[in-house]
Amino acid sequence: MIYDRYSPLLYRYAMRLLGDDTMAEDCVAETFSRFLKSLQAGQGPKDHLQAYLFRIAHNLITDAYRKQAPLSLELHDSLPDDDRMHPENQTDALLQKHQIHLALKSLTPDQRLVVSLRFLEGWNHEEISAVIKKPVGAVRALQLRALNKLRDLLLMDKKENSYGSR
Repeated sequence: MIYDRYSPLLYRYAMRLLGDDTMAEDCVAETFSRFLKSLQAGQGPKDHLQAYLFRIAHNLITDAYRKQAPLSLELHDSLPDDDRMHPENQTDALLQKHQIHLALKSLTPDQRLVVSLRFLEGWNHEEISAVIKKPVGAVRALQLRALNKLRDLLLMDKKENSYGSR
């Protein structure tokens, strides 16, 4: 019942951050494996099960970021004839996704977790507070610093790209 309830949420979270189906599936499997091991050892959460599971997944994702090689762009021989699917539009979309992914990687693990849970998963500050075990005020401060850093990084990338295209 716990797996059925939380695995889709964990998968979606891992997929958004890792961008790879297999890695996201492995993350979910390892999250539940670690959860079961902690229960067998008489440990585990007394409350906030969702926060506990997301914290495990977050730690696994952070480890994957550390091990991950730089992203590469895949080129396909056959592309559907759709305006959104034209090579230049696909390239722009992939580059934007890559820039966002790199910008997220530049955040601290806690900042990345706060931004992901808040804006990708729709959690409130209190729920995030339970995951990172910090007061709500600290969650808000982490969110503010993370958003400022993302804004600066993405605006800098945009300026560099506009200068490079002149």
